[in-house]
Amino acid sequence: MTSVQTSLDNWFVRHVDSLKTGMRIIFGIVWAIDGALKFQPGMADALPRMVQDAGAGQPSWLAPWFQFWSQTVAASPGLFVTTIGLFELALGLALIFGFLRKVAYTAGFFLSLLMWGVPEGFGGPYGPNSTDIGTGIIYAFVFLLLLIINAAFGPSRWSLDRLIEAKLPRWRKIAEIRGEGRSRQPS
Repeated sequence: MTSVQTSLDNWFVRHVDSLKTGMRIIFGIVWAIDGALKFQPGMADALPRMVQDAGAGQPSWLAPWFQFWSQTVAASPGLFVTTIGLFELALGLALIFGFLRKVAYTAGFFLSLLMWGVPEGFGGPYGPNSTDIGTGIIYAFVFLLLLIINAAFGPSRWSLDRLIEAKLPRWRKIAEIRGEGRSRQPS
């Protein structure tokens, strides 16, 4: 049993570059699909209701938060749906191609929290029958983990950022988690 476990552990270590790149690309495809779905007919009409429904049953101290977002989204739902859809598509493409990863991971973290806190209503209201906290918070943690993985294992070998860094070394400050002094060369 020990040799099987050691072999499996070694496999993950040997394939860490392709695994972290594969995770990033698959997550990017999910975000690109999610962004594309925002452009379906009727989405602009549905968004104000989604935000309003998210506030139903929430604690009274959260009422101003949901009232603000309900009124703001209702004033121009088409603008909000288009903006969110474009952000999600851009985020998905940045993940797929490995472009501006540090910026994309950070923006994705905050966008996920915003999505969790407004249309998902923080996953609530919570009560005896609550079984789910919502997907937005999980997405935020995935983005945080991508930041940590990039910091721990260095720059991605398979990314557009790496190609740009070869021509413009200063690009690393925008695209990578590690500074120039701490950066490892990709294996």
